[in-house]
Amino acid sequence: MRNSRLPLSILPLTPDLFPALVDLFGSTGPCQRCWCMYWRIGAGYKKNSPASNQSALRKIVRQGPPPGLLAFSDDLPVGWCQLTPRSDLPWLEHSWHLQSPDSAPVWCISCFYIRIGYRKKGVTSALIAGALKYAKRAHAFAVEAYPLDPSLSPSATSTGYVSTFLRAGFKIAAHHTPSRPILRYALSSKGV
Repeated sequence: MRNSRLPLSILPLTPDLFPALVDLFGSTGPCQRCWCMYWRIGAGYKKNSPASNQSALRKIVRQGPPPGLLAFSDDLPVGWCQLTPRSDLPWLEHSWHLQSPDSAPVWCISCFYIRIGYRKKGVTSALIAGALKYAKRAHAFAVEAYPLDPSLSPSATSTGYVSTFLRAGFKIAAHHTPSRPILRYALSSKGV
């Protein structure tokens, strides 16, 4: 059923919730190999074993602060978004920083994973709304995202779609490539 909305709980990924992320990513899914290391180390994540990438993310979670949010439908984890200060994503800083509108210490929503069977039911939108609330409580002044514009590229995406972020109030701040704008949501007047 398209565009149906689920009642969801959005929680930061803490060490006690790591097993829920393991359950969400599964043992054979596309995230199972990456474990959200792509934005941290680039394509180098492919050289690591899935277990090594999982261990690296587990260490990040243990050290805190939470590197992202989980969406739950009742007790079932149905979605994930990585949310962290841009400075915590060295590969993103290195590869995209020059095209970013400025060097402001913004937070980033860099990737999503939604459980099969729960896609197109508002999970991504709920995660974006939760990310904005969480980043504001952490005193971030802006949140960036790097979604795909599917009208310009037929690629699949784990970064979300431009239209979803625009509906949430994000504005185009710059372009990395024509199909990948850098979107920003100001949380204070300094984040514009």
